[in-house]
Amino acid sequence: MKNVISLFILILLAACGSSKKTKDHLNNVKTQNTLIVHYPPTKKVDSIDTYFGTVVKDPYRWLEDDRSEETEAWVKEQNIVTSEYLNQIPFRDDLKNRLEKLWNYEKLGAPFKEGEYIYFYKNDGLQNQYVIYRKKENEEPTVFLDPNTFSKEGTTSLASLSFTKDGSLAAYLISEGGSDWRKGIVIDTETMQIVEDTLVDIKFSGLSWLGNKGFYYSSYDKPKGSELSAKTDQHKVYFHKLGTPQKDDALIFGGKPAENHRYIGANVTEDQKYLTISAATSTSGNKLFIQDLNNPSAHLTTIVDDTESDNYLIENVGSKLFIVTNRNAPNKKIVMVDAADPAPDNWVDFIPETENVLSPNTGGGYFFAEYLVDAISKVLQYDYDGELIRQVKLPGVGSAAGFGGKKEDTEFYFSFTNYIMPGSSYKFNVETGEYETYWKPEIDFNPEDYESYQIFYTSKDGTKVPMIITHKKGLALNGKNPTLLYGYGGFNISLTPAFNIVNAVWFEQGGVYAVPNLRGGGEYGKVWHDAGTKLKKQNVFDDFIAAAEYLIDKKYTSSDYLAIRGGSNGGLLVGATMTQRPDLMKVALPAVGVLDMLRYHTFTAGAGWAYDYGTAEESQAMFNYLKGYSPVHNVKKGTSYPATLVTTGDHDDRVVPAHSFKFAAELQENQSGTNPTLIRIETNAGHGAGTPISKTIEQYADIFAFTFYNMGFRELPNKVLLRETKK
Repeated sequence: MKNVISLFILILLAACGSSKKTKDHLNNVKTQNTLIVHYPPTKKVDSIDTYFGTVVKDPYRWLEDDRSEETEAWVKEQNIVTSEYLNQIPFRDDLKNRLEKLWNYEKLGAPFKEGEYIYFYKNDGLQNQYVIYRKKENEEPTVFLDPNTFSKEGTTSLASLSFTKDGSLAAYLISEGGSDWRKGIVIDTETMQIVEDTLVDIKFSGLSWLGNKGFYYSSYDKPKGSELSAKTDQHKVYFHKLGTPQKDDALIFGGKPAENHRYIGANVTEDQKYLTISAATSTSGNKLFIQDLNNPSAHLTTIVDDTESDNYLIENVGSKLFIVTNRNAPNKKIVMVDAADPAPDNWVDFIPETENVLSPNTGGGYFFAEYLVDAISKVLQYDYDGELIRQVKLPGVGSAAGFGGKKEDTEFYFSFTNYIMPGSSYKFNVETGEYETYWKPEIDFNPEDYESYQIFYTSKDGTKVPMIITHKKGLALNGKNPTLLYGYGGFNISLTPAFNIVNAVWFEQGGVYAVPNLRGGGEYGKVWHDAGTKLKKQNVFDDFIAAAEYLIDKKYTSSDYLAIRGGSNGGLLVGATMTQRPDLMKVALPAVGVLDMLRYHTFTAGAGWAYDYGTAEESQAMFNYLKGYSPVHNVKKGTSYPATLVTTGDHDDRVVPAHSFKFAAELQENQSGTNPTLIRIETNAGHGAGTPISKTIEQYADIFAFTFYNMGFRELPNKVLLRETKK
């Protein structure tokens, strides 16, 4: 222990000394016009684990302690090195200026009605957080909540907002510094006065009101040790009665050994008749329970008693329940059953399963069945007898959202977007199926100059995988186009077309943006998801590699102009791909990634990801498989890895930053050649949600500058546009 402390003191002294000189890490040295980086030392410790007789060294285990002064010093020194490098890129400020200019347009969310008011989210342009406005019919809107006032730096965000049925009360959750731990505040919506003391320590929770009495929420017991990295395992549902202290909140579910689950949610039906409880041990599959709230003696009744399928109550008419499920229906369907005996044996199909994945909603007395057809939206409207009313003709080919509202609504609003069409909102008449444009953004970007289309390519095992490619019209297929390949491939998440200002800047500079719908995602239902999990996870990486090879083969780009990017599970995708095929890309951009596959489940709620990954302890075969692709464990000495910019946040308690710290340390020690391997650690930031716009702009200016520079660009392709931006 004394040796470890002594070593740390030496490293800390060296770090303090070097940080006094801004050029110590670069020495302003360039080889072939490439910056040479001198990395700060990262100490190694003798930490080992043994799995099924195999010894695994973990020399950077000490970086897992997010509360230690050692880790804090390492973070500061790494950020100094990264900042020094990025400061040398001549066009970084040009990119930041263009991002700011393009971002600076009014953005409006689709409105929704609560009580006598219509509410909507709005951002004037560069506000760090969206502001919630409201208005009555034929009145001017006024500010309801402004999260920009929650903190001086704009790092406290609004995480969720829930109203009582009559709209007179609202409860909202805030996130500080990007943490998943939330605080809850209750206000009177007419007077805007806070009703009672702030609730604390709420995590992975919605808020569901029971009349005006109070609301249900979920949380964990506060862990011992670091709240940002310590394991959280047993979720619990509470009922908070207004006017009473939080310590007296009633424990509804999760307190008994038989009720021990990692993710539990509670929801009250729109008619306030039933409470439903969903309980899951992982991110896929859940048990489902129901309780009649109108019967004081009623207890929870089991609907589904296993976690082999995903199930939730979408609607009820009296005791008739409508349940969305993928039980014996991988693409999902809606079934009907009576609450008196709701077991699966009694289910009757209401909207049967089809060949496309179903994501339904309700509103205005109708069901709206949104289907994914090769990742593209299709919407069908049904009545409560299950009769098809119409297919809604959407504004184009892309992604629709928001088809839903309250049962008494005669109209509601939906949004539509794709990769080149900024999101617009539309007012929809539920009886006629007609709609009109409610709001369309005014933005300095012309979609007519670009094209976005879908192709299918063949993966390693012969599977056909869709990919949407977007770029300027008239693109020359000469293998020299800077190309960003983005992927996710996990947790049943579907990547559907959506406009992003960041991508618009990439397009303007002649960039190609490609998004494949990898296995592990939800684009083709449970079968597609399961094909990219556990001992089949390599399928995801093979799909991504095959996408890159397609782009190179068709001369969209070449390895010298290809960057790969992904976040969270997508960060794992990038880490695994770059360690398996370091020759394939020029730049790798893993963000907030799951990168240590042997220990991911020991942090926060990571154990709940085992459905997708498996764990190193469950079997020797699973351990060998995980170790075989775990990015942290597959960095090989003497290998020339692509230029890499790892990004993470020091308050990320979803995927703890230790994953990124350890991966960056391994790359810096083992990298061969001059490609930089840097890590950019955002302070007072979490997994991404709620990140202030100012920080997002700075981050993407850094990412794009790093990417273009390491593709060999010493000035940006579209200099004319950037000169216009400066005027």
